[in-house]
Amino acid sequence: MQLGFVSAILPELDLAEVLSFASETGFATVELMCWPAGTAGRRYAGVTHLDVTNFGDAEVDRVKGFLSRYRISISSLGYYPNPLCRDEAEAAAYIDHIKKVISASAALGIGLMTTFVGRDPLRSIEDNWKTFDERWPAIISHAEACGVKVAIENCPMLFSADEWPGGKNLAISPKVWREMFRRIPSPNFGLNFDPSHFILQFMDPARCIAEFASRIFHVHAKDLKILKDKLDDRGIFDFGWNVPKLPGLGDVNWPSLMAALTEARYTGPVCIEVEDRAFEGSLESRKRALTQSKRFLENYVI
Repeated sequence: MQLGFVSAILPELDLAEVLSFASETGFATVELMCWPAGTAGRRYAGVTHLDVTNFGDAEVDRVKGFLSRYRISISSLGYYPNPLCRDEAEAAAYIDHIKKVISASAALGIGLMTTFVGRDPLRSIEDNWKTFDERWPAIISHAEACGVKVAIENCPMLFSADEWPGGKNLAISPKVWREMFRRIPSPNFGLNFDPSHFILQFMDPARCIAEFASRIFHVHAKDLKILKDKLDDRGIFDFGWNVPKLPGLGDVNWPSLMAALTEARYTGPVCIEVEDRAFEGSLESRKRALTQSKRFLENYVI
């Protein structure tokens, strides 16, 4: 496995500064955020460490020069919109940019793109499949043509009132994954596995790893803590009873999870994703969050 981090937590740094920090602190890889410039719509969204809008040979050479200089790799190019949203024009813009990110991943020889499958939160899971069938096969066909794998994160995107009641990402559970891969069986279609989203749903993240071992292309290392007193007061249909934490500070059973990944022969990236508000006070605090998480995960990722 290669230990890295998600670049979204360092929005004020440019690409060279992100890669330099990663190299100086001993990380092996970075998942680079590739949102269209100026599109921040929620926390951690809209970060553009690599602008793929017009990604030509000069940009490829520039990025490869940075990677050589800092002796670092890119685990994936990340962009996390909602391509199943109800507004067709909005969805079309998301899909167009997803394809640009896929193309840039191919041009750089990375071979991986990380994203959400999306969801119309006002419709049931079953009622979202029709739109999935209309929009996702062409995306994966483009990825196949480029020789790039697409890894879908399992985040439900159900953290705020505008995402209620169903959340804005369909790929939340093994049951959904089975159907997703039945509809698109391509070996280029897989998962960006984040254990924290299982804790949110009171599920064991380690139990499904063996079944989906061949589909896990990328892993996010993030933890989540259930605030039992607030859960008892508010119930699961309200907000504010769970908080993202650094790895080791929440309720993920990391020995069990990492044992399952090891037993599944997973050898890909494990990228720390910092969304812990306790560390958001300053750039230096967020950098410390990454190095602290790295020290913890080095018990499992050597």
